[in-house]
Parts: sequence; C-alpha cells; structure tokens
Amino acid sequence: MQYRPFGKTGDTCSALGFGCMRLPEKDGAIDEATAAAMLRGAIDRGLNYVDTAYDYHNRQSEAFVGRALGDGYRNKVLLATKAPEWHMDIPEDFDTILDGQLRRLQTDHIDNYMFHAVERKWWDLIHNFDLLTRMEKAKAAGKVRHIGFSFHDSADVFMQVLSGYDWDFCQIQLNYVDVLFQAGRAGMLAAAEKGLAVIAMEPLLGGHLADPPAAVKEALPAGSPVQAALDFLWQYPQVSVILSGMSSPQQAEDNMRYADESRPDKLNEADFARFGAAREAFLSLQSVRCTGCGYCQPCPFGVEIPHVFDLYNRFYIDAEPAQNFYSAVKGNAALCRECHACEQACPQHLPIAQLMPKIHAALIRAER
Repeated sequence: MQYRPFGKTGDTCSALGFGCMRLPEKDGAIDEATAAAMLRGAIDRGLNYVDTAYDYHNRQSEAFVGRALGDGYRNKVLLATKAPEWHMDIPEDFDTILDGQLRRLQTDHIDNYMFHAVERKWWDLIHNFDLLTRMEKAKAAGKVRHIGFSFHDSADVFMQVLSGYDWDFCQIQLNYVDVLFQAGRAGMLAAAEKGLAVIAMEPLLGGHLADPPAAVKEALPAGSPVQAALDFLWQYPQVSVILSGMSSPQQAEDNMRYADESRPDKLNEADFARFGAAREAFLSLQSVRCTGCGYCQPCPFGVEIPHVFDLYNRFYIDAEPAQNFYSAVKGNAALCRECHACEQACPQHLPIAQLMPKIHAALIRAER
C-alpha cells in the first residue's frame, strides 16, 4: 500500500480509502459477512481510511462499521463520518446526533468528522446554529480529532466555505470528467495550498467510469478503465486519499492492487491528453449526471429515481432498443408528481422533476 500525508494534521493515510455507501447487499440490507470480510481484508493489506455517514444504507452503515471494526480493527484506521445538517432542527441536535454516531460506531472518538454535503443553504445553517462552535467543543472534549466538510455546490460557494474556517480537510467530488464541476481541480489546488487534506470522492462517477461507453474507453490510456480513473487522481500529490465505494470482493481486490501500484508521477502529457479526450467523449454522450448515491430516495410517490436515470442513460448512450427499458422506466417515471422533494436532497442539483416527464415522453417516442 502507498501512503500520503493527510494535510497539515500529521496523520498519514493510505492512498485508497474504503467508502461505506455502496456496500454489498443481500435481501435489501447490508450483506454483513461479505462486507466485513472485504473491509477487514483491505485493512489487513494496509488500507487505513474508512468513511461512512449517518444516512448511508438507510442509517445502517455506521452500525455495521462499528461492528466490523471490532477485534482491534478500530485502532488500525482513521475513521470518518459526517454531521447531517438536514436532520438538525435546533442547534442541540448536533450534539445528540454526534453522541448517537459514537455509540453506533462503538468508539469514543471520530478521527475525521465533517459537515455533510455542504452547499449554500447548509453553510447558512451552520452559521445560524453556530455549529462550528459546537464542533470545536466536541474536539476539545476528545470526541473529534479533525474538522472538515464534504461539498456539493458551485466553485464560488466552495471558495466561501474554504475561506470561512480553519479546516483540517475537505472532501470533494473529483474525477477526470468532473475537473470543472463543483469544487473541481481548482478547488483541490486551493484547499491543498491552505494545508488541507483533500479527499476525492466519486472517482468513478457513481460507476459510470468503471465500464464507460466505447468512445470513452478508446480515448483512455490502455488498460483497465477503473485503474486509469484512479491513476488520474493519484497523479496529483494534493489528493490525500481516494474514496471508493466497493460493492464486491472483486472490486476490493482490484482496487487494492491499483493502490499498491499508484504513484504521483505515473502519467505523462500524452496520458493527460487522452483523459481530456475521454472527458469530452463522455460529456457528449451522457444524458443525466446521476451518480446513483440514492440521497433522493425514497420518493413519496414510488419513483425509483436512480434506477430510472441509470436505465435511461444506458438507452441514451448505448442506443439499445427502447423496448429493453421502456416498460420499466416509462411506467415508473410517470409516477412523478413534481413535488421537488428529491431535488432538495440531490448533491448533483439535478432538475429531477423536469427530467422525469421528459424521459417518459422520450421513451414513448422511441418505442414508436
């Protein structure tokens, strides 16, 4: 395993982190036997960064991580989780939620505690509720070691948040497609310049870059598209750790091998030109920028939003016959009542209520 400095904190972290949002499932719940074996196996091979959150897997992820990190594994990792601003109706909710997270994680402290999915409205709430002071008190009490934020909004909002506090770290969406999206590459460089550790999430854009369309594959450097996408980020010494949400033992095995082979000087100018071409090819093909995170679920009217977008993107990108997807997508998309509840939760800020009737109409035309 390769290791990198975790910003100004003095900690050292593995180049690959284990994200616990996309754990393997069985019968609608986390497949704990498989997931625990994957997590512990990765730690045994040198991975030392584990990331979860309050809401992941219908609020089951933190409790799973707490159990999986038993038998001494907790002491081998930097543990990260997140404060969900949207569940805070009064300032005191911050402390109640944090104490509950510590119990579920079966630990007396969280190494890296962050405000979750910060955007302008949550940044305003953080200030209105004076949550930074509460975060500092939690740190003084030994419940939190390092203070940071994960981010989903525009570049200008990122710079406001970045300059609004003396953070230890930040977590941003970054991959070879998203270099100009949200915080992007400029945000990564700005954060690193201030001494923050930079955590890159969505390195495979919700899996879209793991098995991309043919035009994208042809543009990429030779080899595995997954390794190429990870190598793109590991090329930057400013990236402290890449988070990967691994859903199968094979994914974990492959990613550990790629991490073992990682280094910041692996790519050359020709490789970067190929990534640029791959980015343009991808953006010319993709219809809906959904990463499948599931924050929009459940829909009160039964729309399986990530599933609809995934099938529609496959139809749109691969030009497969509409009947392959029509009945499953059209009927479900038609359930949308444009209540906009999903849009309040979407970290990609997708206009979901506008897209659903368009998808419904497009597939009707395609079937004809």
